[in-house]
Amino acid sequence: MLRIENLTKTFGEKVAVDNLSLHIAPGEIYGFIGHNGAGKTTTLRSVAGIQEFDNGRILINGTSIVDDPIACKSQMAYIPDNPDLYEFMSGIKYLNFIANIFGVSEELRQERIRDLAGRLELTDDLAQPIATYSHGMKQKLALISAWLHDPKLIVMDEPFVGLDPKASFLMKGMMREACDHGAAIFFSTHVLEVAEKLCDKVAIIKQGRLIRSGTMEEVKGDESLESVFLELEAQ
Repeated sequence: MLRIENLTKTFGEKVAVDNLSLHIAPGEIYGFIGHNGAGKTTTLRSVAGIQEFDNGRILINGTSIVDDPIACKSQMAYIPDNPDLYEFMSGIKYLNFIANIFGVSEELRQERIRDLAGRLELTDDLAQPIATYSHGMKQKLALISAWLHDPKLIVMDEPFVGLDPKASFLMKGMMREACDHGAAIFFSTHVLEVAEKLCDKVAIIKQGRLIRSGTMEEVKGDESLESVFLELEAQ
């Protein structure tokens, strides 16, 4: 579903992402781990088509994000680490706006909004202006908007930040459910315990370079993911 081939991005003399190659297949939850400044966000923004890159290719279901960004973006959802929402809108108007962009029918959007908002306990707040929402509520609204058009690829940057324990638990269930229905998820996180329990595969990046990747068992062996990460960071 997502193929990153030899991705390279520089900012002046700094190499943010250095010849990175990854493949995320349908049905996989793929964790992306690294310290602050390692290149995670640059990679995710490049996949989402909002960050130009210098070399390499990014293919979404076989289509280049550079050559046909609309076709690629119609199949994916992207949630940045700090979602920028139209705060002058109410929650329900924002969701209908997103549904219109992706061509979700009236009947289907109502069904999905009812289901997703109910799960995340946001139904009673949808009529309120987004400007009145807490950070956690905004994060929930961003999640609903991402799932609304049934994307085949979901890209998320630190999605658990700001969510309470119950919402985090519900989101993990939503992630697994989406992948069980054939979607692929690529997300960054600093919460290594969550990644270890949730992810099918994981990639560790350091100073823009991939230093280890594979199934969770291949990457961590008999150790914890946290131990492996700290050992690799210290090298």
